[in-house]
Amino acid sequence: ATEYHLGLLKAKLAKYRSQLLEPSKKSEKGEGFDVLKSGDARVALIGFPSVGKSTLLSTLTKTESEAASYEFTTLTCIPGVIEYNGANIQLLDLPGIIEGAAQGKGRGRQVIAVARTADLVLMMLDATKQDVQRQLLEKELESVGIRLNKNKPNIYFKIKKGGGISFNSTCALTKIDEKLVQMILHEYKIFNAEVLFR
Repeated sequence: ATEYHLGLLKAKLAKYRSQLLEPSKKSEKGEGFDVLKSGDARVALIGFPSVGKSTLLSTLTKTESEAASYEFTTLTCIPGVIEYNGANIQLLDLPGIIEGAAQGKGRGRQVIAVARTADLVLMMLDATKQDVQRQLLEKELESVGIRLNKNKPNIYFKIKKGGGISFNSTCALTKIDEKLVQMILHEYKIFNAEVLFR
């Protein structure tokens, strides 16, 4: 019973988290985070303040991003383009994120929302505290569903018009079962769906 309760709580947290990360309906002028995706790939520079993201962008692209010795020099999303072997790669310099960014500290929510649209997340770390910073960044990103260097779970999911929930698995399930899947789907008001764990 405790396992199901925990599973349901995790589902609720994930639901509320995704609602928090969704951009608000009224657009706030001057935010500068809505950068049109262009080129063949998008790379987001993620890191704590003052680790050299703007310097890297200015060095690799023809775009100047202000760099200074104080924290939060970059306040918006600055795009640049790298031309490499005929491919145009969009590089995004994002404001530094701090611990608690996923909960909205600093400009964490906007930064993470942009990172979700990237094809590659490039973490920049301070060489003197790289291990600590890497763990904190991974924790922040993982808490909003960005799982770096991991394959997506092989789960097929399709909402249907009727027929209830059809559940199947082609592998041994160790952390979830049909009952918990149904409870999670019901939390999202989904009562007819096809689910296959592979």
